[in-house]
Amino acid sequence: MTSSLWERARRAMPGGVSSPVRAFRAVGGEPPVVIAAHGAEIRDAEGKSYVDLVGSWGPAILGHAHPAVVEAVTRAARDGLSFGATCELEVELAERVLTRYPFAGRVRFVSTGTEAVMSAVRLARGATGRERIVKFEGCYHGHSDGLLVKAGSGLATLGTPDSAGVPPAIAALTHVLPLDDERALEHLFERHGKEIAAVVIEPLPANAGLLVQRREFLVKLRQITRRHGALLVFDEVISGFRVAPGGMTERLAITPDLVTLGKVLGGGLPAAAYIGPAELMERLAPEGPVYQAGTLSGNPLSMAAGIATLDELARPGVYERLEQAGAALELGLARAIGDAGIAGSLVRVGSILWIALQPGRAPRAWHEIDRGVARRYAALHHGLLARGVWLAPSAFEVAFLSAAHDATHVERVVRAFGEALAATAEAEPAR
Repeated sequence: MTSSLWERARRAMPGGVSSPVRAFRAVGGEPPVVIAAHGAEIRDAEGKSYVDLVGSWGPAILGHAHPAVVEAVTRAARDGLSFGATCELEVELAERVLTRYPFAGRVRFVSTGTEAVMSAVRLARGATGRERIVKFEGCYHGHSDGLLVKAGSGLATLGTPDSAGVPPAIAALTHVLPLDDERALEHLFERHGKEIAAVVIEPLPANAGLLVQRREFLVKLRQITRRHGALLVFDEVISGFRVAPGGMTERLAITPDLVTLGKVLGGGLPAAAYIGPAELMERLAPEGPVYQAGTLSGNPLSMAAGIATLDELARPGVYERLEQAGAALELGLARAIGDAGIAGSLVRVGSILWIALQPGRAPRAWHEIDRGVARRYAALHHGLLARGVWLAPSAFEVAFLSAAHDATHVERVVRAFGEALAATAEAEPAR
């Protein structure tokens, strides 16, 4: 059945997917077609169930189809699917967000993380009157033209398009720096500090491995942007509400100018936001000259799912259980790597985990990642899939745990990982 559905998908959609990584090109093979997901498990069209460590790429922090979220969405749907006007649920979710990010005074809802970051950058440009922005190699901020760029050589390079269809003139306004490099940062601001509107960074980069940053580096970012009059934007589309109620902003105790949110915010439905101090956010239309709009922004179903999700996360012990499950999984996988005699380590922050299949300390920057591990990871991925574990189809994507993952799920994953890793090591011995 899966093959038939997959062929139909390929005839109807480019590559058979609505987002490229789902096509399994990085690991090879035919991706299963999903028909349902409940709790910590996901089921394909052939009826096979998997322990899910993708979690819809982060939103499913409570697990799939959590009863409280399903009930909230069902109840909201009975009163209408979309209003095109401010709704009560929108106000309630906004208040919950501001409680968790107390530095912020206003929220603007959008539908996707790409929209949130794109709009935050526009706001930064409008507020500062400057055009240039800075991002970091390996940090993904959605697919808007100005952020879909990669670095060249040297301490700081102007961005070059990372996709066909991105005009070089737009990409040229984006500077790309290496992560964890204070000298490169200082050098760039010495040259262009008066022209830079914003520095955009994932405070926990999680789209090219899990590249945990030194707090000192992020403090340096805060200091240098403030000194030069640029805004600091924390992209917490992944880490927001996931690693703490107030995300990495809370964990680091660093106050940025703007934060972008998504994934967990929508509880599994499309929702994202950007937040900041009232005086900055009120530069947005209708209060100010920076325009941004969206027909489905603040959609009542998404707002209901977000409220239910944040309320469940606020229950006593939820984050502690996520931490315990993450620690148990990290320990089990690390032991399996050691038993298999394969170079590698586990990187984890809360319920986000990455398998770094390379020797030495865990990377903190994209250029430190060994691209050669992709082939071994592909074999590992297929071994896990065959053993009922759904892991991201890329060596450079992270895994997500949910509150629905219990000790039994962790044991199943560790056992399958050990078996798949041993098979991988036997087929391709570590050098």
